[in-house]
Amino acid sequence: MREIHLTLSAADAHPLAATLFEPSRPPQAAVLINSATGVPRGYYRAYAQFLAHRGFAVLCYDYRGIGNSRFHGARNEQLTMRNWGELDAAAAIDYLGTRYPRRSLLAIAHSVGGQLIGLAANNEQLDAVLCVAAQSGYWRHWPQRLQPVMAAIWHLLVPVAATLSDPLPQRLLGAELPRGIAREWARWCRHPEFIVDAQGRSLHAGFERYRGRMRFITISDDAFYAPPQAGQALARKYRNAQVELSQLTPAMLGVEAIGHFGYFRNGMAPAWQDSADWLRNAIPHSQHKAA
Repeated sequence: MREIHLTLSAADAHPLAATLFEPSRPPQAAVLINSATGVPRGYYRAYAQFLAHRGFAVLCYDYRGIGNSRFHGARNEQLTMRNWGELDAAAAIDYLGTRYPRRSLLAIAHSVGGQLIGLAANNEQLDAVLCVAAQSGYWRHWPQRLQPVMAAIWHLLVPVAATLSDPLPQRLLGAELPRGIAREWARWCRHPEFIVDAQGRSLHAGFERYRGRMRFITISDDAFYAPPQAGQALARKYRNAQVELSQLTPAMLGVEAIGHFGYFRNGMAPAWQDSADWLRNAIPHSQHKAA
């Protein structure tokens, strides 16, 4: 396996830091990893290496304004989550399609990463997407006991904090976020349709266009970030995809807790192997022959 550090260029020329993990032999497929909100690509390194050792080429990248994709030419208030899907995820998909033109393209999408797939205009290039703890962020999808907390976060806490601080400190939402990202995220989470433009119009056309395979894994002890109802709500937006739903519990892996971020930590080998098997089975038969 070799590890290659590179810089992608989005359609608007914004540079995106990325790392490609290539197996020692020609890959059976190429896998894109879409990170959770504000999580640098290095968090997924061990998992990416695991997949590379099993024959996949794996690309991790930082969204604009995150990790090593900070760019002095872009002001934080101009950055948006919509950029992450329409420009950044799309650039990563294009890169893999160009580098591996005869290989199946697959994706692992963590949290917001599952939302961004629907915003990428070229998402039809992906044969399959495995979503881990991905969700619709509308606050009413949360358990009733948590709805007052979520309403306060998106209606009050984040809008005020984004006015006072740029970027928002990590202690507030678990990740340091540029002001524009935080403001749009809050606006989405206040709206029943969730992903909408500045005028409140739905941005779901790309979700409905995608027709590939999708698996949504919800985590039983992830009530705060991605409760099952929120995961199911996002899955419904991909109405023309071949969707399957599953839930993962700590007991299934013999661990005390998984939470929103635990899936990608070392020690999750059974879950990792299950994901590798699913990805392999999602490769179209013709691609198996080509490999």
